[in-house]
Amino acid sequence: MTATKEVWTNRPDAPPKRDLWQAMLRGFRCRCPNCGEGTLFRSYLKTRDTCGTCGLEFHHHRADDLPAYLVIVIVGHIIVPLVLAVEQNFAPPYLVHLAVWLPLTLGMSLALLQPVKGAIVGLQWAFRMHGFDENSPGDPLEAGLRQKKS
Repeated sequence: MTATKEVWTNRPDAPPKRDLWQAMLRGFRCRCPNCGEGTLFRSYLKTRDTCGTCGLEFHHHRADDLPAYLVIVIVGHIIVPLVLAVEQNFAPPYLVHLAVWLPLTLGMSLALLQPVKGAIVGLQWAFRMHGFDENSPGDPLEAGLRQKKS
């Protein structure tokens, strides 16, 4: 298995590696994962078709529901221990819980959704997934959609 990995990574025609953490950090900052200068989103969760600075195409990314799932996990791991600690130590009325935790949960979720989606787009770009590989023949899903429109 090691020999296969070495052959793949040492091929002369292998594309250059992309820095995963830098791409995800740029995406988390809602910037282009390639150049870090252009904006990634045209509205709250809609990505631009292309980067205004380097021309990288974003329209073919497939973030789907993963950002929402990750935000649920992140916010849940922050809010649930806080709720339990407050309940154990202070035992406030349920209306206080509702008044504090619902807006905090909603606010954190809305604040994290766009940066997490940007990080997922950066991850896809770094791994050359879903059309971010300039050497691939193209996305079969997009080719099928183009044929249906014609």
